[in-house]
Amino acid sequence: MKHTTVILLILLSITSCSTPKKESPQDPLKIWYNEPALATAKDDPNGWKDDAEWLKALPLGNGSFGAMVFGDVNLERIQLNEESMWSGSPDDNDNPEAFAAQAKIRELLFNGNYKEATELTNSTQICKGEGSGHGNGAEVPFGCFQTLGDLWIDNGQKEPYENYHRELDLDDAIVRISYTQNGVNYKREIFTSYPDQIMVVRFTADKPGQISFNATMDRPENFKTYSEDEQLIMSGALPNGKGQDGLQYMARLKGANKKGALQYVGDRLVVENADEVILYLSASTDYVLDPPNYKGRDYKNITEANINKALAKSFNQLLADHTQEYQNYFKRVSFDITPEPITPIPTGTRLANYKETKNDTHLEELMFQYGRYLLISSSRPGTLPANLQGIWANKIQTPWNGDYHTDINVQMNYWLAETTNLSELHMPLFNLITSLVPSGERTAEVQYHNQGWVLHPITNVWGYTSPGESASWGMHAGGGAWLSTHIAEHYNFSKDKDFLKQMYPVLKGSVEFYMDWLVEDPKTGKLVSGPAVSPENTFIAPDGSRSQISMGPAHDQQVIWQLFTDFLNASKELGISGSYVQKVSEARNYLLGPKIGSDGRLMEWAEEFEEVEPGHRHISHLFALHPGNQISRIETPDLAAAAGKSLDYRIANGGGGTGWSAAWLINQYARLGDGDKAKSSLETVLSKSTAANLFGLHPPFQMDANFGTTAGVAEMLLQSHAGAIELLPALPKAWPTGKITGLKARGGIEVDIEWSHGKLDKLVLKSDYDQTVKIRYHKMVVYLDLTTGEVMNLDGSLGKY
Repeated sequence: MKHTTVILLILLSITSCSTPKKESPQDPLKIWYNEPALATAKDDPNGWKDDAEWLKALPLGNGSFGAMVFGDVNLERIQLNEESMWSGSPDDNDNPEAFAAQAKIRELLFNGNYKEATELTNSTQICKGEGSGHGNGAEVPFGCFQTLGDLWIDNGQKEPYENYHRELDLDDAIVRISYTQNGVNYKREIFTSYPDQIMVVRFTADKPGQISFNATMDRPENFKTYSEDEQLIMSGALPNGKGQDGLQYMARLKGANKKGALQYVGDRLVVENADEVILYLSASTDYVLDPPNYKGRDYKNITEANINKALAKSFNQLLADHTQEYQNYFKRVSFDITPEPITPIPTGTRLANYKETKNDTHLEELMFQYGRYLLISSSRPGTLPANLQGIWANKIQTPWNGDYHTDINVQMNYWLAETTNLSELHMPLFNLITSLVPSGERTAEVQYHNQGWVLHPITNVWGYTSPGESASWGMHAGGGAWLSTHIAEHYNFSKDKDFLKQMYPVLKGSVEFYMDWLVEDPKTGKLVSGPAVSPENTFIAPDGSRSQISMGPAHDQQVIWQLFTDFLNASKELGISGSYVQKVSEARNYLLGPKIGSDGRLMEWAEEFEEVEPGHRHISHLFALHPGNQISRIETPDLAAAAGKSLDYRIANGGGGTGWSAAWLINQYARLGDGDKAKSSLETVLSKSTAANLFGLHPPFQMDANFGTTAGVAEMLLQSHAGAIELLPALPKAWPTGKITGLKARGGIEVDIEWSHGKLDKLVLKSDYDQTVKIRYHKMVVYLDLTTGEVMNLDGSLGKY
């Protein structure tokens, strides 16, 4: 893993020396406002009262470093994050007492004694120790992703201001702020850079000697800020959850001025009457994704060396390198469903209007591209993967520890990676998965006496693979299977055999666990998983008890089917055969498969249990529809129809209102070919679960809704999971005219689509490989021979031109 750091460069100047950029808010890919996010909530940082303003701030990130820019005129707050700012430490949470009870639990479940089975599961099939701290792990070994702190820039002004404008330009990943105060026009430009691991904040004014401020850094706890060797340093150690210091971190702030005065006074950098000031801030920790120790980065020397490296580059070069690298990702895909001119409306007003009208195609375009922007900003080659909050967290105790939930959330973060042409950004997830295998093998052996490796619904940067501290949610043993399906997805899109060879042992290790875990149902002879949960959902058992535990819940069966299928396909691709591959094939054939209930819905459990919460936010039993491919409306229409009834039932009973859940519904309805219902779920995300800065809300904030929404829009316009490239499979009536370019289909095929009056006008295909592909548009099907690098143009009848 490449260990990245960040340097913050703040340039305050009376002249502009950046690349010219038009500043009209009418530009289609700007999130903009005519008021700042107020930076006045320095007290009570663990409380919730500053969230309203934090959720107005604008996010920047380069994968390893995140920042939230408030844009307050008089007191600028730039809230800082570093990807590895985790409390906690490696810990042994595997429960050696678990295995002895498993056979008895299965016997009770097969015999219908759910109450007794649930009680025994709750008392035996949980982790040892404190687990995640019930989602509050900042002070226990599980740990928590935390804020790095804040950079405060106090301009010492109290006078009124006017002509305020604040924007995040998704096209070049720059935040711009402008206003007039005391007859002086001020501007700020802020961006992060992956190539140079820096963040740059450029302040300008149209009169000389107008730049005066004092700057400092702080965080809620475990820090000291001091001056040393003409630098401002913030350093400290996070608790390891065992009464000792854990991860070490450091941030260095270096200043240089043109005219005026600059000096370091205690914990502050003070500037007076300058024409130009440059601040360099570098930050790093000693974390390394290298089990079992996870430490070893030379963070002190890294921070100093990166400051010196930044000083050797001009501002213009830093800007140019940032823009080129960022746009290499972002500009791969364009999306336009607003053919008419875009009315310049502040984003906050646009969002408020949408809550009433559910009608603003430009906001829907913006939300689609925002998800891509956020993934680029929080997941780059060599970094940790995006977590529950991407890379942005303003607290010590982040909600749900800001960790990696593997029963939907971290997977949803990466659904858009392949389809929206950001395949390289998928790699941090595979690095994390690989790092979890050693601890997952220990959990498989200790908890289950099984081969292979296993992962439950939560994990962290310290290799946690044990169950949770409560069996009702923590006994989800399907996390490893679900994560492993991403290996096949990346290969299906990239056809990178070197990657597949590298990850094949990881894929096989996951299969080995489930081959040992599955047991035969004595009534049906089918292979079933259990004791297991359907993530976080509860049913009323035949004995009248409320339970989450059963044998063979649909979700487990489906993710295991997908895993086995992926493994068999990977073995074929790599030319691997033999008795073990044959055993997996036979086991897949004996798996309990999807079942349709008496009411026509797809069953969530192996029996028709009554749900305690009919509108439950999880729709885990529809994994086979999306993101899996066991169910499709073309190949398994009866099962697809049953899945559709399940979705409709959930919504009719109040489900699908949570941000990530509504985002999943977009994808599900898209797979069913129902564009209008997919669009309705998109409307739910925007009208009910989106903050002022367009962050998705759970509540509180979670990044998965943004990622899932972008993935869902892509699924509405292009699908390739069912043996063909399908065009406009779920186009809603509200998008009669549009164009999208640069989407990716499985097989390494780039696809551009244009349509009008709800019908296909033009298709452009470009393949990374020589291959024959099947194209489907409504009832039309054609087969095309594609040549590597060739651009093929087709009309609305799928004829070449």
